[in-house]
Amino acid sequence: MLLVAQSLFWIAFAVVFYTYVGYALLIYLLSKLAGTPGNPVVSSEAELPEITLLVAAYNEEAYIEEKILNTIGLDYPEEKLQLWIVADGSTDRTVEICNRFNRVKVFYAAERKGKIHAVNRVVKEVTTPIIIFSDANTHLNKPALKNIIRHFADATVGGVAGEKRIASNSQDNASGSGEGLYWKYESALKTWDSDFTTTLGAAGELYAVRTQLYQPPAGNTIIEDFVTAMKIVAAHYRFVYEPNAFAVETASASMEDEWKRKVRISAGGIQAILLLPELLNIFKYGWISWQYVSHRAMRWSLAPLCLLLLLISNLLIWNYSSFYTVAAIGQAVFYLVAALGHLLRNKKINLKGFFVPYYFTMMNLSVFAGALRLLRGKQSAVWEKAARAKK
Repeated sequence: MLLVAQSLFWIAFAVVFYTYVGYALLIYLLSKLAGTPGNPVVSSEAELPEITLLVAAYNEEAYIEEKILNTIGLDYPEEKLQLWIVADGSTDRTVEICNRFNRVKVFYAAERKGKIHAVNRVVKEVTTPIIIFSDANTHLNKPALKNIIRHFADATVGGVAGEKRIASNSQDNASGSGEGLYWKYESALKTWDSDFTTTLGAAGELYAVRTQLYQPPAGNTIIEDFVTAMKIVAAHYRFVYEPNAFAVETASASMEDEWKRKVRISAGGIQAILLLPELLNIFKYGWISWQYVSHRAMRWSLAPLCLLLLLISNLLIWNYSSFYTVAAIGQAVFYLVAALGHLLRNKKINLKGFFVPYYFTMMNLSVFAGALRLLRGKQSAVWEKAARAKK
């Protein structure tokens, strides 16, 4: 019994450590050995291609005018930038607000079938060589479009992922603190992934693809932005990460909203593993398969299970040596802080690191909840918008 428990402890520890620390160290070293690619020169305005910026906006009256004004103010030739907004199913003033702007082309269907159906319907009409996708509740930095477009001068690049940033202040609640720190960690990994071979996926807040490479995701796809990007990678094109093109949004208004969002993403991540089995073939994709498994698949499968196993096995052997005793105390303290974070989750606290154990625990628990929803067939592909904190 002791030998089994010890073996399970070390296996679980190895998986958890590798997933959240070991892979980051390895991909950092490999990216440095590979050498940072030179930044492509921004094209002259005469050479810039025509592009379509596509925004899916369901009941976004609170954000859509700011989004339009932000887009119009971006550093890109007006005659080469088409702004399309698809507002299928909207029952508020979204369409009315969009119609005030001559530069906006609005698409509307009364029936709401979900973001994927709406986007797939409209993409068929795109005639520009590049499509840029962005969310309605985000603001892009002024040179974002030029910083993205420059990468398409390389014929091996099929898509570009922008950076997602969370607007924060010194007294965020658990959602703001946890989400902000998580995306800083993710951005570092994406940068190193991209420098080594390719970034793994994209966030719907801001990414671009070659129009000819866009493969419409199936209507039941839960995280279509990730699947869209990975299909392009599966077609042997690179997806580049561009941190100097970023989308800023506020954090979820509460941890309840962030929980719903994480459960949906977890369900979508597990579904994505099933939708993209070819990327697990290391003989076909080499390093990319290793990155995909390490950065993505393990987080949505083995890592949460091993966190649970690490705790259980440690409790079984905590008194067999001082090492296991200290490890058990360390885990107990970590989860007690996480529990305290849960109790104070919607409080404004001037200590960002305080909520990290809670956010990390919540993120891993969401994988179990997401798997359960997926198995029960209760996770709809129709996006249930999480409330966002006020600016």
